[in-house]
Amino acid sequence: MKSGKLPSDILEKKIFSSLRFKREEVLVRSQIGEDCSVLDFGEYACVLSTDPITGAANEIGKLAVHVSCNDVAANGVEPLGLMLTILAPEETSLEVLEHIVRQAAQEAALLKVEIIGGHTEITSAVNRIVVSTTAVGRAAKSKVVKSAGARPGHCIIITKWAGLEGTAIIAHDLADRLQGRIDHQKLEKARSLMEHISVVKEGVIAGSMGASAMHDVTEGGVLGALWEIAQASGVGIRVYSDRIPVLEETSLICREMDLDPLKLISSGCMLITCQDGEKMLEALTGEGIPASVIGRVTGEGMILVKDGIDMPIDPPQSDELYKVI
Repeated sequence: MKSGKLPSDILEKKIFSSLRFKREEVLVRSQIGEDCSVLDFGEYACVLSTDPITGAANEIGKLAVHVSCNDVAANGVEPLGLMLTILAPEETSLEVLEHIVRQAAQEAALLKVEIIGGHTEITSAVNRIVVSTTAVGRAAKSKVVKSAGARPGHCIIITKWAGLEGTAIIAHDLADRLQGRIDHQKLEKARSLMEHISVVKEGVIAGSMGASAMHDVTEGGVLGALWEIAQASGVGIRVYSDRIPVLEETSLICREMDLDPLKLISSGCMLITCQDGEKMLEALTGEGIPASVIGRVTGEGMILVKDGIDMPIDPPQSDELYKVI
């Protein structure tokens, strides 16, 4: 099988179909497009998400914190706790483990999230370091936003820039392959995108402003996340490629590596659907968060308009990053 997340059809047929036992306290359970589970804790809901980092090396501690916290934020909820698991191959030094934990601790502190537990193990079962996190958040049940809430007629907004995370990972981990092909200053700017990985701020803002659905953009890139939010909500979408912001650095790196920036892992971007796009843009940009309206939710069909031509948005496959990492 190819590297990356399992395709949606295999998840449905081979994984989710085996999960038969259900409890009434579970408000949101495993399904395509929903990255969090939501539990009924009476007046409050407990929101949880778990994710591993497998496609990066240099910034793995930082990314591990953000990938799960971003999922919780996509429900409009501020994360408060994090479980951290590190699996490392036998040749790993203690200094490397210390660096990963320091990196994770620093990022968690910036988000005001406590690392509340986890597991660290040296094992021959992996040939590179794998870091997995589980984030926990709490909110009033009425305030939780789902990926499944998009409705026809609503605006589709994206924050920041497509391919953000993938650009930063490639610039950090494959710098030797890019030397001489990408200007040094542009390569440095690409690396600095790692500082924009969090979507906690926009998630909380958009949740308070009445977002109907949110989905952070991870593996499969912008197009994959659009497909997932439409699939979860049972709606269609119509978006325009020339409205999806892509930085020059991302375009250059993707051209050199023969990658599609709209299918490249993009933690740091949040997809938001809402009724009043102008009001949402004003709230986001007023807090210094770049945001753009890229299309609308429709009744059916998943369409990307490129150069005036309607093109179908297919279910997400292996992320573009795995072509080079």
